[in-house]
Amino acid sequence: MNTLMRIVLLGLALVVGTVQAADPLVISSGTDRATPIAVVPFGWQGGSVLPEDMAEIIGKDLRNSGVFEPIPRQNMISLPTQAAEVIYRDWQALGAQYVLVGSIVPNAGRLQIQFALFNVTTQQQVMTGSVGGGIDQLRDMAHHIADQSYEKLTGVKGAFSTRMLYVTAERFSVNNTRYTLQRSDYDGARAVTLLQSREPILSPSFAPDGRRIAYVSFEQKRPRIFVQHIDTGRREQVTNFEGLNGAPAWSPDGNRLAFVLSKDGNPEIYVMDMGSRQLRRVTNQQSIDTEPFWGKDGQTLYFTSDRSGKPQIYKTNINSGAAERVTFIGNYNANPKLSADEKTLVMIHRQDGYTVFKVAAQDLQRGNLRILSDTSLDESPTVAPNGTMVVYATRQQGRGVLVLASTNGRVRLPLPTAQGEVREPSWSPYLN
Repeated sequence: MNTLMRIVLLGLALVVGTVQAADPLVISSGTDRATPIAVVPFGWQGGSVLPEDMAEIIGKDLRNSGVFEPIPRQNMISLPTQAAEVIYRDWQALGAQYVLVGSIVPNAGRLQIQFALFNVTTQQQVMTGSVGGGIDQLRDMAHHIADQSYEKLTGVKGAFSTRMLYVTAERFSVNNTRYTLQRSDYDGARAVTLLQSREPILSPSFAPDGRRIAYVSFEQKRPRIFVQHIDTGRREQVTNFEGLNGAPAWSPDGNRLAFVLSKDGNPEIYVMDMGSRQLRRVTNQQSIDTEPFWGKDGQTLYFTSDRSGKPQIYKTNINSGAAERVTFIGNYNANPKLSADEKTLVMIHRQDGYTVFKVAAQDLQRGNLRILSDTSLDESPTVAPNGTMVVYATRQQGRGVLVLASTNGRVRLPLPTAQGEVREPSWSPYLN
């Protein structure tokens, strides 16, 4: 396999030999207990059955964060379900620390949802609110309530109203494979097709405004980077260089795009100003430099390089060009993603002496590393904008699937997605 295909397919087949940190702390799973919360079925004053169960969606959202553990619904059958009827003694006996209740009322062809959150331990109401929308927006409103509850209880903004991009590949015959670029809720629900192609689609990436996406398409029989406007579907080709054009990553202000080109012979990282289309080379090494990811200052790029002998993660200032190695634990670290607070680096990781690739999170302040996945052929991690969850591609029962994991190690679950092979997930920023 040549260098171009190794990069395009993210199969960096590189040699062994790197410096190791002494006695690294590697954590295989979370151990702390999640906070128990009761999300009570919302009262509904209409006639017909609603198409979505809001309490179920909210409960799953809170569970997915790894911070909360919803009380099983069957345990709540005989307990009070309205805000005015909250009996703290009964909920405390059930083990709930918090209780979320709500009601849904028809209002001029729309729905009005009232909700309230209670602390069982202190016997106080900690939040109340309302949200309105159409019946087709029940899932949006449930994610909104989950966001509000999560932020009130943790002080961290919720990420349940965000979106996910991913690519599917469905093979119909030897020479007939259909690739689609999908956008869904963060949890895989309500997927819509943004692009179909008979050629591979790689590396989708949301712009910070959430209205544009960049991706690599092989529709010209070679990799080229495109930008697509989600609302209109309008597309524009951004690169048309010889060799590799890959791994697009938006700057925090959305005005620049970092990507990898091999037009000068070796895969290197470049930055393009999207207004002027001026191109600027960032790295210049006799090595493979790929998979750029921006720091929030808009001047720092994290990237994968084999300049030390095998893939490790580095960071560089795009103005000075000076690079600093970031990862030392394990013999392979690639595809870096940062949490919003830049305290955690998520990556694909391989331990010494092993051939399996797992998703890991490294604390950039303390240096310890946590294994987030329990599978062995993981790739393409993407991090929620609040840093609490990761989605990655892996294989289960011979099929490519997406898995969501909490960064504290408590939650791992496959996401419902379309038929065929599913890969290349990318999390949206916060959407206004």
